[in-house]
Amino acid sequence: MLQRSIINGTDPGGDRSKTGEALAARIEQEIIDLGWPVGRVLGSEAELLDRYEVSRAVFREAVRLLEHQMVARMRRGPGGGLVVEAPDGSSVTNAVALYLEYSRVQPSHLLETRIALEMKCVELATERIDEAGVERLRAILRHEGSVRAEQFAAHSHDLHIALAEITGDPVMELFVKVLTRLTGEHAYPADERPEDRDAEAHLVHARIVDAVIAGDSALAQRRMLRHLQAIGPWLR
Repeated sequence: MLQRSIINGTDPGGDRSKTGEALAARIEQEIIDLGWPVGRVLGSEAELLDRYEVSRAVFREAVRLLEHQMVARMRRGPGGGLVVEAPDGSSVTNAVALYLEYSRVQPSHLLETRIALEMKCVELATERIDEAGVERLRAILRHEGSVRAEQFAAHSHDLHIALAEITGDPVMELFVKVLTRLTGEHAYPADERPEDRDAEAHLVHARIVDAVIAGDSALAQRRMLRHLQAIGPWLR
């Protein structure tokens, strides 16, 4: 009964924020149930006010939350209304990374989680890679080999992210992006690391790719494990 009153905008506590949150959650679930149809207009403000039986203030609070979360946005003018959006993955990555920094994530946490996650990524990527994936990995290696030494760090995680994407698992992809970003932020500056470290990383990347393309999951995992373990001493 209380949940019904909140949705209908008649929360006895008069907490408009909670009412707006409940409506935003309801609309978000409807979008999920529809298969997240990006670009679809769910209805005009007047139509949605009538559908959800809430006040304009509650509805606009819900819209504010949906827009902030990049779930939907209100488009003005003829043919306008509440339009389904495609969430920005980078904003999610940033939010998770910031939360982990707030939680005082330690280098040991990053390394333990990356090893557990990326071992599985390598296994699945080896099983699922196609010709486009092979060319993508080779292109990343070519690019690594062509950049100047001071630019290598900016591209050092491209291969790890590509392997996660090749798995076809969006959960793995998201968390590999979060963890590689945090690894970069916790790494010692390039001028405090041995000069040959980046060249060694490129060589190890090439060996991992060779094993993945050859379909040798066990070898690819062993090489990835040694690679990730070697990162540990250079995190702070």
